[in-house]
Amino acid sequence: MNAITFSPARPDPLLSGLAITLIAVGLVAISSASIEYGDHYFDNPWHHTIRHSIYLVLAVAAAGVAYMVPTTFWQRTSPWWLLLGFALLILVLLPGIGRNVNGSQRWLPIGPLTVQPSEVAKFAVVLYLAGFLVRHQATVRSHWEGLAKPVGILAMVALLLLLEPDFGATVITTGTVFGMLFLAGARLIYVLGLVGVAVGALVVMVVSAPYRLQRLTAYTDPWADPYGSGFQLIQSLIAYGRGEWWGVGLGNSIQKLFYLPEAHTDFVFSIWAEETGLVGSTLVILVYALLVGRILHIGYTSIRLDDAFAAYVCYGIGLIFAGQAFVNMGVSSGLLPTKGLTLPLISYGGSSLIISCVMLAIVLRIEHNNRLSGGQSGKKRRAGSRRAAGRARA
Repeated sequence: MNAITFSPARPDPLLSGLAITLIAVGLVAISSASIEYGDHYFDNPWHHTIRHSIYLVLAVAAAGVAYMVPTTFWQRTSPWWLLLGFALLILVLLPGIGRNVNGSQRWLPIGPLTVQPSEVAKFAVVLYLAGFLVRHQATVRSHWEGLAKPVGILAMVALLLLLEPDFGATVITTGTVFGMLFLAGARLIYVLGLVGVAVGALVVMVVSAPYRLQRLTAYTDPWADPYGSGFQLIQSLIAYGRGEWWGVGLGNSIQKLFYLPEAHTDFVFSIWAEETGLVGSTLVILVYALLVGRILHIGYTSIRLDDAFAAYVCYGIGLIFAGQAFVNMGVSSGLLPTKGLTLPLISYGGSSLIISCVMLAIVLRIEHNNRLSGGQSGKKRRAGSRRAAGRARA
């Protein structure tokens, strides 16, 4: 019987250390970026710092529970998590239930807290797809029909996300699914064909929606409308420029003084770049690269130990972290068109922080299982070698 059991073994120190580093950077960056905003709108300069700290406590508690849960539990319940994701995505669209902010209906209020269904949906899709790939691995690798069901589910999730609308979450979820299919052994020609169809659909949606087309136009030349559609990107680029090599110092940002909108959420990395410069920004990017690399390596180890579900979960989680970090930093630096996506473990936002910590806890549990499996395999190999040596001497 697979029960929830506490493992006294120490979690992977490298992955834990990288995650704690990013969480600490996030707490410092949010505190700095939101002081003036909180003082002006809530008469408390530490308003967002306090709320983020509360979310952090909840995230650590949720991660602790997730670490104690065996990976077989996630595999058995993966279809139910997908149903929960669908239910939340539908619920947030219902009038009077979902909260509308700046024209987007992406949040469900639960007392003093809010839940962002797209965060739960991304996690649920990874769990379900990992289980599906284990059950239908041969078909996925040999025939295009093996891709029909996961792509159909992805299409339904993407449709619900676009109705909010949440274009950024749609891109990340789509990229994660295609990446998992490729890493599971699906033929490259099939994956590239699906990518082509998805890109074509995204282009049609961008062209058909005036506000998305306006964002794309502002991204290519933000100075064409410096006080309108290009204002946010220009202010973000100014923050990058002011940072130079070493930054202006923590707490000394000028752009957070109501020049840069959403300074403590989607564009918190811009404030970090202004205050810590190229050196501080590069260090954060390096930490993300090491974090994603470690997650993928744990997944690779799971494959070698014949735990395909754990491997695919790691691949999906690694792709989510890599995709969101790349898109968020790309948007704030002008590399990509503007879209609302949090920077994992750093941006202000309870749902993103909690789900990110839960996903990392699952990866830590998988790494712990790998160590146990590897140790048992090593003992069996050594025992076999001793028996063989004894027979040879006899």
